[in-house]
Amino acid sequence: MNFLDQNSGWLGLPPESSWEVKNDLSDSNPFVEYRKLLWSYHLATTKGLSDQDFLTVVKNLDEAVSEIETIGFQETPLVLLSELSEAIGQNGGVWAKNETVNVSGSHKARHLFGLAIRLELEEVSKNTPLTIASCGNAALAASVIAKAAKRTLTVNVPTWAETSLLDELSDNGAQVQICERRSDESGDPCMLRFRELLEEGALPFGCQGTENIWTIDGGKTLGFEMSTQLNRYGLEPDRLLVQVGGGALASSTMQALTDAKDLGILKNRPALNTVQATGCSPLSIAYNRIADSDNPSEALSEAISIPLKYMEPWENPSSAATGILDDITYDWLPLVWDMIFGDNVGGPLSASEEKILLAKKLVADHTDISASATGTAGLAGLLAAKEDGCINSDDSVIILLTGVDRDF
Repeated sequence: MNFLDQNSGWLGLPPESSWEVKNDLSDSNPFVEYRKLLWSYHLATTKGLSDQDFLTVVKNLDEAVSEIETIGFQETPLVLLSELSEAIGQNGGVWAKNETVNVSGSHKARHLFGLAIRLELEEVSKNTPLTIASCGNAALAASVIAKAAKRTLTVNVPTWAETSLLDELSDNGAQVQICERRSDESGDPCMLRFRELLEEGALPFGCQGTENIWTIDGGKTLGFEMSTQLNRYGLEPDRLLVQVGGGALASSTMQALTDAKDLGILKNRPALNTVQATGCSPLSIAYNRIADSDNPSEALSEAISIPLKYMEPWENPSSAATGILDDITYDWLPLVWDMIFGDNVGGPLSASEEKILLAKKLVADHTDISASATGTAGLAGLLAAKEDGCINSDDSVIILLTGVDRDF
């Protein structure tokens, strides 16, 4: 039995939600196609808005995004990587959800677009500032969506943030705050500055469910899409490997697949294996502390109220997969619950730097997809698991290629 709730990161489905997907591409905008599964749609209906009213909000925002990015939101491909599967000896096949073709080149825009819809429906003043702590794809996606929504955004970045990113953020109208570490404080200075702005009245506009649970709502569209595609192609994969930094991607996707199974869209859903770099694996430590305890259920219950007893900040994170170097996995509770207590038991994986770099090269050599080391880290986890004998060659596997290759 799942004892997690929204306070501990499990969003769940809104009341009276329904799966009314046509299973074709007549309107592939996920925020249109899956609207009756979203909490933002539930908010609209409780406010007395019609279905058309909600569609108008979504389509107006999407058109504004298209003017900035040349594309709006649409279904991203789920493709069989035949040549890559053969190259690594994965007889069961490796399928990839290609998010590099999404708005701003990553899955992050899904989270932020979901938040932007909610701000419109809640009629939050355009003068209310938004803020995020990020130095990569989340920051870029936030700047695009905030610009489309005509809202002010402050991005808190570290001193080593790439100039190319800072230039793009500025071009999108975001205010950039470079966060130096102060001598009298500990912890991520970007998160500290982020929280200071929250105390001053800004709203969180990022991809961490612990800061804003509604970011999971938009993120779940990836899992809903995947469920439709699995149904469309008649696939029942054994495993889903998801790279984890803050954890919202894995949490959103896994929760959506669980919803799809509960609603009868999927007969089975793949087991979840999270992937982190060996140079930053706080989730593995927390998972092991729960799983190896005398009573894992009691330990996880305790972790809800005392998370730092189990989720310890990682010192000096390092990897070429810079997008998953969060020193804490923020959205970790749903992941550990699912991997220990879910219907399909999974587990955390750690990939060496050698595997991180090899995975990026394999995708470049055997596909036409340009993905970053962060974006291919799920494949790195598969390579590590195959070497350790944790995943069989006959298993069918899904990975998420989550970010286009660029300079930051």
